[in-house]
Amino acid sequence: MVTTIRQILDRKGRDVFSVSPDTTVYDALTLMAERNVGAVLVMRGEELAGIFSERDYARKIILLGRHSKDVPVAEIMTPKVVCIRPDQTADECMALMTERRIRHLPVLEGGELAGMVSIGDVVRAVISEQEFTIEQLANYISTAN
Repeated sequence: MVTTIRQILDRKGRDVFSVSPDTTVYDALTLMAERNVGAVLVMRGEELAGIFSERDYARKIILLGRHSKDVPVAEIMTPKVVCIRPDQTADECMALMTERRIRHLPVLEGGELAGMVSIGDVVRAVISEQEFTIEQLANYISTAN
């Protein structure tokens, strides 16, 4: 059983929360808290301009003594966003997230935003695959005796 990102999105939903580049960091954090997410996409209309995460906030606002109500997201977002396709596997995404040290991946299909997955989504899928494999092996062993 190999889980694709499309299958993960089908289970969890395709809602993506976003802000514009001129949104204040404070307002972006408020949205993230309301939606219980660790990152939001930064969109210029339909164009993906960047991603803003809790890590961006911690490293570029708090540690530098800046004020979240005064700083637009565009100043501290990560502009080069790593994206994935829906046909990629959970294993591929976990490897990419580990290699790049990122926790959120927007999903693009045909150049259009199709959703976003987090490390938690990917880990759940991989664990589910492993549990399935263990169950199949246990069934095989018990029927072979």
